[in-house]
Amino acid sequence: MSDATGQSFSHLVQLLAQLRSPSGCPWDREQTHDSLKRNLLEESYEVLEAIDRQDPPRLAEELGDGLLQLLFNSLIAS
Repeated sequence: MSDATGQSFSHLVQLLAQLRSPSGCPWDREQTHDSLKRNLLEESYEVLEAIDRQDPPRLAEELGDGLLQLLFNSLIAS
């Protein structure tokens, strides 16, 4: 992973943590694994659809959306 990629990833994690913090977004703070299940499942299906359609630009976008869901759930778990 390049330094720029690592910094971008760290920035994303920090941003999500800030959104979940007491001074962050009320909606983000209210989310639970249960409330986010549907989003995670939907993003997984969208990744699979992009693979089936052999659509690399869409696949990249959907993988990013899926990563966001995984990170959000990881922060809740921690």
